[in-house]
Amino acid sequence: MKRIIYVLVVCMVKLSFLHAEDAGLLVGKKAPEFTGKAVIENTIFPDFSLQDLRGRYVLLFFYPLDFTFVCPTELHAFQDRLEEFFDRNIQVVACSVDSCYSHLAWLSIPKSEGGIEGVTYPLVSDMNKSIAKKYHVLDEDAGIAYRGLFIIDPEGIIRYQQVNDLPIGRSVHEVLRLCDALMFHREHGDVCPANWEEGDPGMRADQEGLLDFFQQDDE
Repeated sequence: MKRIIYVLVVCMVKLSFLHAEDAGLLVGKKAPEFTGKAVIENTIFPDFSLQDLRGRYVLLFFYPLDFTFVCPTELHAFQDRLEEFFDRNIQVVACSVDSCYSHLAWLSIPKSEGGIEGVTYPLVSDMNKSIAKKYHVLDEDAGIAYRGLFIIDPEGIIRYQQVNDLPIGRSVHEVLRLCDALMFHREHGDVCPANWEEGDPGMRADQEGLLDFFQQDDE
């Protein structure tokens, strides 16, 4: 009887693991590598590779399609704060299922007309949808990517992931906050409590650290 219970428990654990894999839980795992075409400032680069960015943080975000509505607001929002990412040695990379020629055409249209003129970070072309599949953000029925976002550390490990449904744009301020928190933990070892912002103290990951944090919060 004990052996039967043991086998059932093992099976349940394995099923839970498989479910997590199917759900696309990539945090703590090596970021899927890819090489493909990308547009950077109106130039097509045929062999843009994630591997080439190893050694720095990478912010990889997927958006559904060029020439849409929420998407240009996001691309411009990241561009508006691009220097803040560069100051943190973070490379911003965007990806959609469009061709490089579609990216180029959209880049030629001014912001006032719904285009993304002025965006300077790489726009990767995922025409065969292989990258979106690797990152588990492909909407198979629509054939486009959900609004997936991944923060990859200098060793190529995914430290944060977020997937929004198609109608919901992302907060660039929150992405920067998360980058700061990850870098703070990497440098100091302390963890970051709820609503932590750059400049706030961290917290030791033990009972004494928690009590110290709550005592400071009450002062």
